[in-house]
Amino acid sequence: QVQLVESGGGLVQAGGSLRLSCAASGRTFSSYAMGWFRQAPGKEREFVAALSWRGGSTYYADSVKGRFTISRDNAKNTVYLQMNSLKPEDTAVYYCAAGYNSGSYRSDDYKYWGQGTQVTVSS
Repeated sequence: QVQLVESGGGLVQAGGSLRLSCAASGRTFSSYAMGWFRQAPGKEREFVAALSWRGGSTYYADSVKGRFTISRDNAKNTVYLQMNSLKPEDTAVYYCAAGYNSGSYRSDDYKYWGQGTQVTVSS
């Protein structure tokens, strides 16, 4: 069982940066692949980034590649999403998720989900 709590969201101007954190409970955190997803109003949840259980492999949606960086600190049971050069279209609720399929972009492959954190980018 893993419980996930996101933080770090907020309001930022276009071109700015935010770092999201996802703190996980449970001693088995390091055995899970992690992912970030987002859902904008009126849209379906979409894949943003994923990270293998050791953090050696990363995967990104084309829309965020080169601007976002996913990382993890297994000693702190935390996964991060550094978001730079933010755009208004990045506005969404961001969710972190834990699963067993490393690098998956499919939300069905993730077993545990956080409650989400709101990111709003103003133009």
